[in-house]
Amino acid sequence: MTYDDYLEGKPVIVTAALTGGVQGKETVPNLPETPEEIGAAARECERAGASIVHLHARRPNGERAFSTERFQEVTDAVRSSTDDLIVQHSTGGTAASDEVRAEPLRTDPTPDMASLDMGPLNRYAKLTSENTRELVDDLHAEILNRGIKPELEVFNGGHLNESLRIWEDLESPTYVNLVFGGGTTTIPHPRNLVTMVENLPAGTEFNILGFGPHQLPMTTQGLLLGGHVRVGLEDNRYYRHGEPAESNAQLVERAVRIANELERPVATPAEARSILGMD
Repeated sequence: MTYDDYLEGKPVIVTAALTGGVQGKETVPNLPETPEEIGAAARECERAGASIVHLHARRPNGERAFSTERFQEVTDAVRSSTDDLIVQHSTGGTAASDEVRAEPLRTDPTPDMASLDMGPLNRYAKLTSENTRELVDDLHAEILNRGIKPELEVFNGGHLNESLRIWEDLESPTYVNLVFGGGTTTIPHPRNLVTMVENLPAGTEFNILGFGPHQLPMTTQGLLLGGHVRVGLEDNRYYRHGEPAESNAQLVERAVRIANELERPVATPAEARSILGMD
């Protein structure tokens, strides 16, 4: 995708990252954690214009869960609460065995999509996600064997190199999520976003994710470059400086409003499936 795609008004896919696996209600009181809360949040985001929901699961005590059983409860709640949303499960995580990382792929039905971290990630003082090549390859193989559309999580330029290593094994169009923020993610600056996009192979569909205060400027620039956007409380708990976001839907509504102002029509779930080669 390119600036020409923006000029031609190519539809933009909006992903809502509802929950995440790190912060909880102690920092974001309105963060959905139970299957019922996540299902309700997904319904609100679908009505606001999201086509994809990126899902994590939580235990009853609020701690992150990786088990197939808990993901099944969450995805069942989402599917029963929404009309046609694309369900994307996270396979990312810290302090979890390689086998556990694959469990979110094994729900019935399988998720429509799954995130695939393409390399190591440090963001917090004591949290590291190793994402060895062996793990990436194992998750990639299971994703493909189960007929799930992968979203390659590219946290920095090295992760793009790792993505190119498996590029030929992916069905076209390849979908890449470019991540900007702190730690070992790409430094959030407009020139770095342009550089990352320019390094993508032709025909790549890309999404932009900015953590915290970088969510709004990075996603807006992504719209101008013909990309898709991800917003939500997983990545950003503020609507503006000093003002906590009311809900995931509020962040989706703003992304949709900006896309409309920039004359990028917002993709329906059916259109998103077509754009990503999932129909």
